[in-house]
Amino acid sequence: MTKDTRIDIDSDLAGLAGDAWFAQLEEVSEDLGYFERLEKHAAAFIDAGTKLLVTFENADTIQTQDPDAEPFGFHFVRQEGWSHLGIYSQSPSWYREERVYRYFDRLIDDGFFEDFDDVLFYGADSGAYAATAYSVAAPGCRVLALRPQATLDPRIAGFDHRYRDQRIKDFSSRYGYGPDMIDATERAYIAFDPHQLMDAVHAALYTKPNMTALRCHGLGPRLSRALEGLEILDVMVHDAMNGSLTAPSFGKLLRARRTYAPYLRNLFNQTMKRDRMDLAVNVCAHAMRVGHTRFFAEQFDALTAQGYHPYRPVKVKAAE
Repeated sequence: MTKDTRIDIDSDLAGLAGDAWFAQLEEVSEDLGYFERLEKHAAAFIDAGTKLLVTFENADTIQTQDPDAEPFGFHFVRQEGWSHLGIYSQSPSWYREERVYRYFDRLIDDGFFEDFDDVLFYGADSGAYAATAYSVAAPGCRVLALRPQATLDPRIAGFDHRYRDQRIKDFSSRYGYGPDMIDATERAYIAFDPHQLMDAVHAALYTKPNMTALRCHGLGPRLSRALEGLEILDVMVHDAMNGSLTAPSFGKLLRARRTYAPYLRNLFNQTMKRDRMDLAVNVCAHAMRVGHTRFFAEQFDALTAQGYHPYRPVKVKAAE
């Protein structure tokens, strides 16, 4: 019989920010594992099962976007019984700090990752870059990275003008170039929206044979939020941990966007920009069929008044 390693964490992090949030996270982590300050970063470990989820998150983002102000990994400790190692930044940093390097050096020396049957590195945005970069510390692990940058070194990523203030950081030393650091992983899943040009160029730099591209057409730059809205992110993390996530299986998960209002609205905007009114009216018709009428009914009426009609009649399912 498999031992139940789930832990019902009582975090009490809601409503906290800044040093108070870190202090409470330290108290929770010390009870269940350990907590360590790393200058402008922190590491918090919760010891549970034989699967380990390693996440890279920005503390401000957690405090402002999660109603409970909880790290992403806490859900999987409760629901799956996984162990969790969270690396938290106090500000956008891309996790380029000597203390963080030395911390992972120590984990390697201590054989920390060898104690687990499965290890998954996860992150979104700058955390996705870190997930790929530090995955080299755990050969044989898996990585799920949502719109990662390959590097911000201007010699390589001079095409990307979004993060100019971060270029001063050293991206050429240890744990530096993400696409090279995934060499020893069993599988690295790189998720991105091909319509987001800069994200697509960074993703194209991940060319290793152990990389699986997860193309999230039409989900936009806030990829983690969109995947959560589709209610498929947890499934992706679970399948990535087990190694069962594939491009075809992800494609099936992505079918959920057919009824997802933000995706349909983005699709409508794209068709309008391209002057494809015939397609735009059909997007509106479909959106209305699946229950999204607040915005799409008005656009539908405007398009039909101009003589554009859907391929099949609209039978509205229900109002939003």
